[in-house]
Amino acid sequence: MRFLFSIVLAWVTVIFTTSASLAQSVPPTLTLAELERMALERNPTIGQAKAAVDAAAGRVKQAGLYPNPVLSAIGEEMSYGPIIRGGEIGGGVEQRIVTAGKLGLSRKVAEQSRLETEEGARAQRQRVLNAVRSLYYQALGEQYMVQVRNRLVRLAGEAVRISKELVNVGQADQPDQLAADVESKRIELELTDARDKQDRTWRQLAAIVNLPELKPVPLVGDLEAIPLLELEQALASIYGESPELRAATVDVTRAELELKRARKEKIPDLIVSGGVRYNRELLEQSTSSTIRRPVGPEGFFNIGVEVPLFNRNQGNVAVAKAGVDRAKLDVDRTKLALRSRLAEVYRSYRTSMARADLYKKDMLPKAQKAYELYLNSFRQMAAAYPQVLISQRNLFQLQDDYVSSLVNAWQRSVEIQGLLLSVGIEMSGMNSSMEGMQQGGIVGSNQ
Repeated sequence: MRFLFSIVLAWVTVIFTTSASLAQSVPPTLTLAELERMALERNPTIGQAKAAVDAAAGRVKQAGLYPNPVLSAIGEEMSYGPIIRGGEIGGGVEQRIVTAGKLGLSRKVAEQSRLETEEGARAQRQRVLNAVRSLYYQALGEQYMVQVRNRLVRLAGEAVRISKELVNVGQADQPDQLAADVESKRIELELTDARDKQDRTWRQLAAIVNLPELKPVPLVGDLEAIPLLELEQALASIYGESPELRAATVDVTRAELELKRARKEKIPDLIVSGGVRYNRELLEQSTSSTIRRPVGPEGFFNIGVEVPLFNRNQGNVAVAKAGVDRAKLDVDRTKLALRSRLAEVYRSYRTSMARADLYKKDMLPKAQKAYELYLNSFRQMAAAYPQVLISQRNLFQLQDDYVSSLVNAWQRSVEIQGLLLSVGIEMSGMNSSMEGMQQGGIVGSNQ
């Protein structure tokens, strides 16, 4: 019986000691900063976002280019005869003169679209970082659980071996042996489950950093050092830095410029053309004789303007006005959406923080004390070994819940500090100016 007691005591010592030093349980081999660097360098969505910005810059340049001139060959009155003699042959050029600053306004509209695309690229970068951080803390918690379960499996196996020996010599009852054997099998199953979860998380990490050969390695980090966040400060930070809100604000400016551009559209451009031709017609008469001679070189020009009699772009002006109203309302909608999302995420963050604090300061110490009391009673033959197992299992489950609360609190803090930007490997549209180009990130937290 003394041997069995020693094994159980060593078991709880391992559990209690490990829970008190989460941050020191692994050697520093891979850090969060290294994972972030790999993701920013290798994740293809970062390159896609940059390509979208480059494309938007190209549209800005194109929007401000002046119309090309039109070169033309001129031939008139090409019939043969004694007077016309092949008519008039020459060349000219036609140019559209854009008026009312319409080109400058088109360039400004395109520039606002480029700024929207830049905000989309900034949001994509933050989504990737959010994904890496969320998965990192998930992996850190799973790493701890795998370590604990590995140790428990070894101790449980030793307890089974010793209990069999004690039964053989009559110092323990068969129910104690059966209970130890069942507990050993249960812990082995939990170890398998913990390893499967860890492998899943590392596969997701490998996807976000675009490194399929990445395998689980020890992570360095302090799972208990969760930042303290205040709701109003977090909301102010999100309002000040959110790419979603910035893009919505830029969209208002773009819509206003589009309205101004639509109103200028009714002001007609000038179409100017001119050139030189050689007139071979015998229309010139010398003053000294009756002999006629060709007219020779002559110039010509045309100036045309479209009269805005029926089409004054009134339909497009109405569309642009509605666009301004929509864009302004979208700013308010975005603020409300961010506030609503923050309320839910912050609730989950505060709940997890409160749970973790209660586990650490109250429930875990009490569970530890209950286990020690049962263990002492067992030592004095006043309690059965199954009661010790039940109290030990309760302590172990509380430690599981404690780690889960820490991980969830970290992931919610990452989401809040990451400006509430969702994380997902699937792509989503960055904005309307990208013309179907897409962006992406990595799947988020595992709750």
